[in-house]
This record gives sequence, C-alpha cells and structure tokens, in this order.
Amino acid sequence: MFQVGKTIVSEEIIENDFVCNLNACKGQCCIDGEAGAPVADDETEIMVDIYSKVKPYLSPEGIVEIEKQGAFVKGEDGEWETPLVNGNACAYVIFDEKKTAKCGIEEAYNDGVIDWKKPVSCHLYPVRVREYTELTAVNYHKWEICDDACSLGTELQVPIYKFVKESLIRKFGKEWYAELEEVAKEHVKR
Repeated sequence: MFQVGKTIVSEEIIENDFVCNLNACKGQCCIDGEAGAPVADDETEIMVDIYSKVKPYLSPEGIVEIEKQGAFVKGEDGEWETPLVNGNACAYVIFDEKKTAKCGIEEAYNDGVIDWKKPVSCHLYPVRVREYTELTAVNYHKWEICDDACSLGTELQVPIYKFVKESLIRKFGKEWYAELEEVAKEHVKR
C-alpha cells in the first residue's frame, strides 16, 4: 500500500494490467452481481436530475425498475447504488446490436444530451474506492469476468492506474494523479 495525499492506494493498481475487452466480456460487469453500482452521496441528486434526459436511452425493463424503485436505491450495505432489473442487471444498462451491455447514462453523455458521464464508481472500474473517516482506500477489484481485460492489458502493457487515469483525475484531481505516477515510477524501479 502507498499513501498518496489522504488516500491509501493498493500496489495492485500499479502492478496489474487491465484494458476493458468488451468484445470478449460483452459488458458483463454491468449485468452480473448482487448489487447495483455504487452511487456517491453527491451523485444522488444528479441521478434524479438527468433521468428524464436519459430515459429515452433506457430499456423498457430498466425504466420500469427506475420508476418503481427510484433513480438510486439504498443497498444492503446501507450505501446508495443503482437499481437492478431482476436482481442482477443495472437498470441503466442497454445493449448494442452485438448484445454488448453499455451504459444508457454514458450514451446520453456521448450524444451531448447530458454533461455527466456516469457514476464515478462505474468510470473507475476495476478500481474501487472506499471512504473512511481519515483516509480513502483505493483498491483493485479482481473479478474473473474481467480475465480477458487483464490479458489485453498485459498484451498492451497498460497498468490499471493508467487505464483509469481519466476517472482517477475526476475523483481525486490532477495533482493527486501526478503524485500517483511518481509513486508508480519509484515502485517499478524496485
């Protein structure tokens, strides 16, 4: 573990490689699981505000669940998360012509309909952030459905922290990321 500012960062995000391989996994991380994607407290109002603009992008099943459960829900762990369809797929998931799962929020963002990409937890994946009183933990979430992403990352030689650079800067800022890069350079030298 490394301390960067007020965060404790797992060396796994420096030592492991990762590049999403949607051709292989078909966006399975948005479909599988027992909980929705984490939604930060400061994102809850955004989720409500953007819903009417995102709704045309969503599946009928997703719309039903969001309108029944809400734009976000309280998870079993007491934290906010996206609602699920049939207890597994995120309600904001849509599918392209190749049956690859995509984010309806992100598609609305890509089309310029909204100016918010998606919950930062989704943007950060496979990095997971956990807020504590004094520090924030920044960890790698290893999941077998992402084995192809690990293989592609190794092939392309892209460490996790570089793959999620944009989202880490979004979450922690440019100065924090620059410090992480220095830590990574020193760690690799050892």
